[in-house]
Amino acid sequence: MKIRIFTTGGTIDKVYFDAKSEYEVGEPVVGRILHDAGVTFDFELTELLKKDSLDLDDDDRRLIRDAVEKDPATRVLITHGTDTMPETAAFLQGIPGKTIVLTGSLSPARFQNSDAVFNVGCAVGALGVLPEGVYIVMNGQVFEAGKVRKNRAANRFEPA
Repeated sequence: MKIRIFTTGGTIDKVYFDAKSEYEVGEPVVGRILHDAGVTFDFELTELLKKDSLDLDDDDRRLIRDAVEKDPATRVLITHGTDTMPETAAFLQGIPGKTIVLTGSLSPARFQNSDAVFNVGCAVGALGVLPEGVYIVMNGQVFEAGKVRKNRAANRFEPA
């Protein structure tokens, strides 16, 4: 299996500087996560954006879609901020011949108790077995694009 990875920023890549929660989106961490896990599949990583997902707009989503459409890979992983992940997943629907999984984390990968490593692992596993389409994989669950929402009050994803 070969996976194309596109990174867009979001909490998974955030770096915090002080107790007032000032942060910036840092370098993508997904490559390090996969390297540290000793994966045996090939992957290529491209950094598309370095944004909090609340700052993404339709121009950014078009950039993501164009990159996915132009890439020959049939298995695509996108790391993305959680707040607007469902909107981007819906925007990517209808790209033929590809299995696309979006994932991220609810706390930065650099935090000790982050869900990032688990989410990336689940997303990679899902890419290996899911049929063509667009999905969100978060916290051990797989959701179809257009059928998921983030419950901000409970800080989790659930069926829409």
